Order: sequence, then C-alpha cells, then structure tokens
Amino acid sequence: MTSTPTTVDSDTELSAVNAILGSIGQSPLTTLNYSNPEVALIYNIFKDCNIDTQNEGWHFNRENHMKVTPDSDGYIGVPSTVLRYDISEGGIYKTKDLVIRTPTTGPQANNKCLYDKVNHTYIFTDTSIDVDIVYLFPYIDIPSVFRRYITYRASSRAATQLIANANLVQLLQAQELQARAACMEYECNQGDHSFFGWPDDSVHQSYQPYHALRR
Repeated sequence: MTSTPTTVDSDTELSAVNAILGSIGQSPLTTLNYSNPEVALIYNIFKDCNIDTQNEGWHFNRENHMKVTPDSDGYIGVPSTVLRYDISEGGIYKTKDLVIRTPTTGPQANNKCLYDKVNHTYIFTDTSIDVDIVYLFPYIDIPSVFRRYITYRASSRAATQLIANANLVQLLQAQELQARAACMEYECNQGDHSFFGWPDDSVHQSYQPYHALRR
C-alpha cells in the first residue's frame, strides 16, 4: 500500500483532492489532513493516478536522445524525477536492454540505478548511452488537460472503491474517457507526428501505431 505523504506540493493538489471528494458526494477540505483515513486514501489514489498517467510517456514529459554517463564505478544512477529509461530508437545499442533496479551490494547499494538485462549487470563501460527518458513532473507543472484527466481518473477509481453506486461509477468513467480523448488530441497536436519516415534527428517524429494502440 502506498505510504501516507506528509507534505503537499501546492494548492492545486488540494483542489484536485476536493474535486475527487466532490465527485463522490463528500464535502471539500480547507487543508489536507492525513490523520483522516478517507482523506489519506483519496490523496494516495490521486498520487497513484498521477504517476500512472505520466509513466505512459507523453510529449510533455518525454525527452528523446538524452545522454547518460556512468559514474567512476560504472553505475548510472536514476534521479527520483525519472520514471523510466529506454534505449533511443535508431540507436546503435542493440545489445542492451535497460530497466531501473536497486542494487543490494556495491557502492550504489539501495539506490536506484540502470540495469542491463542483456549483459546482466549494473556496470556500464560506455562513455555515454543515448536514451529516451520519461520524467515525473509536479502536478502543477503538467498541461491542464492532463491535470483534468488525472482528476477524473482518480475520481472514477475512488468511486469504485468507496461508493456502492454503479450509475455514479459509470458516469465518472465516461468523464474519464472524455478527458483522455482530450489528452490524445493534445498529444497529436503537440507531438508533430507524421506518417512519413523522417530521419531520426528530424524535429518531426514518425507515427508509430503501436505507441497509439498501447494507450
């Protein structure tokens, strides 16, 4: 179970929690009081939906062809603001498969690092590696269409867990789908996707159907 947070980043998170509470017929809050089990549960649902949504990797929080460099021991540490790494498409590193893991021994024990599943090691000998990175941004810094989608998504999940009202759950799920459609429209407009096979270093990204289907 997700641990109960002790701080709130901004008033926008309070507004989001109030929107979720309102959607299930609860009164709004003036402050986030985590000693209230229901408030703590709602906030954790909201936080999980925020992470789950950003983890998909959208135009606003994905950086392609970023170079990461091993430290003096060969480890590549993972900041808390990073959700995932992947080898950049079109890159020359066809013999690597990167995931995030936490070593239990060595100089980076208990710290998140990149792990190579092909070579079964945390140690990298490359000067640098070309990767695509998906970041976790503060809720206040993401586009408004995604904030709205996260709120509706959390409302739907909260109603499913806390309210025995099938009609309300169905209504909230419909709102969630509409909000996601707005996110997809934003992604198409901002992502500069194209059906043409543009060079990998072009500002235009070629359309990849499997990326759309997975959403």
